[in-house]
Amino acid sequence: MNITLTPSAANWYREDFDATETTAIRFFPRYGFGGRIPGFSLGVKQATPVDVFTSTEVDGMLFFIEESDAWYFEGVELHVSFDEHVQAPQFNYY
Repeated sequence: MNITLTPSAANWYREDFDATETTAIRFFPRYGFGGRIPGFSLGVKQATPVDVFTSTEVDGMLFFIEESDAWYFEGVELHVSFDEHVQAPQFNYY
């Protein structure tokens, strides 16, 4: 399981979270709609890593998924890009 982000997506998070180079961004499942699994959506928050399942670093920022959330990403790769039309991140699972 890998996480990939385009530079423009990473830059959006840097600006949206007013991030510094030590900022870590966590991807996690939450109750909602429009996600990979019915009844769940993808949550994003600034957090300190505890038990990392997988991570990637882009321009000095850490993006990660905790071990406790691995079930949501089982069998897929998470790719985050930036949609210029809606000016927001776009999540794709491969």
